[in-house]
Amino acid sequence: MKIFRKLRKNLIALGKFKSYLIYALGEIVLIVIGISIAWKINDLNDIRKNKIVEQKIYTNLSVELQTNLRLLKGIVEQKQETIVYLENTLKYVGVSPQKITQGAKDTIINLHNKQVNLLESSINSIVNTNRFEFIESTELKDLIVLYPSKIDAYKQQDEKIKTIIANRIKPIIEKYISLTDMLPNNNVNYKHIKEFSFKSDYQALLENKEYQNSILDRLLQTKIQLTNAKTLQGKTKILIKELDIELN
Repeated sequence: MKIFRKLRKNLIALGKFKSYLIYALGEIVLIVIGISIAWKINDLNDIRKNKIVEQKIYTNLSVELQTNLRLLKGIVEQKQETIVYLENTLKYVGVSPQKITQGAKDTIINLHNKQVNLLESSINSIVNTNRFEFIESTELKDLIVLYPSKIDAYKQQDEKIKTIIANRIKPIIEKYISLTDMLPNNNVNYKHIKEFSFKSDYQALLENKEYQNSILDRLLQTKIQLTNAKTLQGKTKILIKELDIELN
């Protein structure tokens, strides 16, 4: 820089203004080039950093979606099994007490409804924060935006089924069926309570209109939930496919 300043002073002192102007213009050009290079380096660094963040987002989301896909496979199977036993329960309506076997009784009082919590922390962190801007693929963005609504639909339907079981089916079953039926017959500790407890009336339970309607309602809502699970399963597969394209 001292050399440049001395050179400028010499040119001015010698009255070589034209040469000075050319020199000054060249110095400005060099400064502009230097600034442009610095900006370009900064831009490349920002692009590199954004790419690292983007890849991390994709990786975390891919792990979450792969987990959901495994969970949804089990959910679909479980809902299909539930539909079968609910339909079998309705087949016992009108059947004589003598034909209601122990297996039939187990089916009738089956309230099992496995709760499965799908993962959504990664996808919600993308949708609800500035991480969304790091994703370049428009198609992937559209899929990510819609995915949480599918999970919400599944969760709302699950709550509806839980309410039917807890508030409608369970109270009716407890009105007609003794919980002692669930105790093992070969255990002497339960011999007394089994002998003197309230006796179950499966026929009266099956003939109860509210019970029939509750089972039918649960059956219909479970079929809706099965459809929700299959839809979510399909959306998850598509998202995973698009993520694999971006990761590779």
